[in-house]
Amino acid sequence: MREQMVETLVGLLVLIVASYFTYYTMQTVGEGTGRNDYTLVAKFGSIGGVDTGSDVRMAGVKVGIISAISLDKVTFDARVDMSIHAGIPVPEDSVARITTDGLLGSAYISIDPGAEEILLAEGEEFDFTQGAVDLLTLLGQFAGSSSEEAPQ
Repeated sequence: MREQMVETLVGLLVLIVASYFTYYTMQTVGEGTGRNDYTLVAKFGSIGGVDTGSDVRMAGVKVGIISAISLDKVTFDARVDMSIHAGIPVPEDSVARITTDGLLGSAYISIDPGAEEILLAEGEEFDFTQGAVDLLTLLGQFAGSSSEEAPQ
């Protein structure tokens, strides 16, 4: 009987420690609820490569993550909700742009800050965005246009 009680207490202790580490990891990674982040919205014609959890960067520094992606059923644009760290100001005339780390790198949203003194607030939307550039389509257009201009 005593052995069963010891095993039960050890199992309970393991569950408590595992729960603590799970909570700690969620807070550290930025997925937790205790960061006091604020949400900004951007709409793109194409989001090629970014997904929920992708970085949001300003001047190459991570300032947030993509918290949700959905389709705007009126304009058929991709609506991207970004969770920006508290204390990071984003001017109203900033540009949200989808870019990648090199040719084969991961995609993320880069915020190019504007010069406006008015800042975007919780839930506000970027006026200026630039969607993802599809290199294969771009190369196809280039190849198509060069073949049309070739002398015969």
